[in-house]
Amino acid sequence: MSSKREYARLIWDAVKGIEQDYTRLSLKKSILLLATPMILEMLMESLFAVVDIFFVGRLGPAAIATVGLTESVLMIVYSVGMGISMAGTAMVARRVGEKKFKQAGTTTFQLLVTGAVLAVLMGSITFVFAEDILRLMGASSEVLSIGVDYARIIFAGNLAIILLFLINGAFRGAGQPHLAMRTLWFANGINIFLAPLLIFGLGPVEGLGLAGAAWATTISRSLGVGYQLYHLFNGKHLLKITKKNMVLRAKVVYRILKVSVGGMGQFLIDSASWIFLTRIIAEFGSNALAGYTISFRIIMFTLLPAWGLSSAAATLVGQNLGAGKPRRAEVSVWLTARYNMIFLAVATLAFFLFGEHLARFFTQEPEVIAIASEGLKIITLGYVFFGLGMVMVQAFNGAGDTRTPAFINILVLWVFEIPAAYLLAIYLGYEQTGIFVTIAFSHSLHALISWWLFRKGRWKTVKV
Repeated sequence: MSSKREYARLIWDAVKGIEQDYTRLSLKKSILLLATPMILEMLMESLFAVVDIFFVGRLGPAAIATVGLTESVLMIVYSVGMGISMAGTAMVARRVGEKKFKQAGTTTFQLLVTGAVLAVLMGSITFVFAEDILRLMGASSEVLSIGVDYARIIFAGNLAIILLFLINGAFRGAGQPHLAMRTLWFANGINIFLAPLLIFGLGPVEGLGLAGAAWATTISRSLGVGYQLYHLFNGKHLLKITKKNMVLRAKVVYRILKVSVGGMGQFLIDSASWIFLTRIIAEFGSNALAGYTISFRIIMFTLLPAWGLSSAAATLVGQNLGAGKPRRAEVSVWLTARYNMIFLAVATLAFFLFGEHLARFFTQEPEVIAIASEGLKIITLGYVFFGLGMVMVQAFNGAGDTRTPAFINILVLWVFEIPAAYLLAIYLGYEQTGIFVTIAFSHSLHALISWWLFRKGRWKTVKV
């Protein structure tokens, strides 16, 4: 790519959704075409997270704490969704790389059925025990009084959460990230519009408070799933579901579950770690929990786009392995990692310089601002390593090797991070500062181990 004009044309092609053969196109162009809609997709998801906490923050620290506690538990739902999404990306990418497009559609239908069944089961359980879950997480009486309805509505809507994850994973695997991007822009755009209306009301219509935020999120995600299904069934795209695909195939479901187990495992392990850290933070009061929640919402504003860039590696690895080009798959990962590390290095500088100002945007409580800005400055010390690690993990997942990241998560997050967090925060008395230091160090260690195992190359031999 020799000119700015060519870059601009490629970016426009990516946004428009011109479908390409990523097993033949140059790697730099492939990364740009795949990563552009993925980054824009995750930017919108990041904007949703920031806008949501901005409006909820107007309801006070207890409301922010409720969101933090609920989302820490919701990470379990995300884990299942991400696990199936990884299976979808890996299996669909492999079939597309092999030019077996009908099988890609059949696999996607099995993904929908598998995800829907798991979502209904989890939604039923969490809805019924919402109050007990919040109490177990250390919620104060004030948080319980305003947060149970919020949690129940969010938990009841987890079918939409899981379907959003897994269908977008299938879109990415097929080399159609523009559809995943448009889905989140559509869904989150609706949420940004609905959230203030349902939380605060309009004119004589009274708002629903914190429950309004939950309804806005649930409605917008459900409409996003409707948009996804329209594009899967309209027959206009490379990845499509027809009547011939709509037959349950036990062997395909088994393969999905086999690949998903590692993906679910790595995120469940990660989620359990986050839940433990959130539970420790709750020991230091609602202000500490609110500051922790705000800092992570701001951090996700850059981590999610970085995850979008990393997802380009998953698609390229899956499709190129399917096409019998393992060397090309490996080179694509190194290029993507370089770009991701540069992006997060810039984000690190921004958080160091403007961390306190960003925190002040969400709350006027001095103690909450101090905790949130401290979290931003400490956690982002490991940002460059985060950039390397998430690309390595996505490369493993794109190859269908979901067990290696799960193993790394057990080693780093359970064996090291949880004991270290307890030691620094509780035993040595560093409170939330100890948590922030532990997160920065643990995820840097995670990245280095992932890099070392990726270089060994076992992922090239995985069959899906």
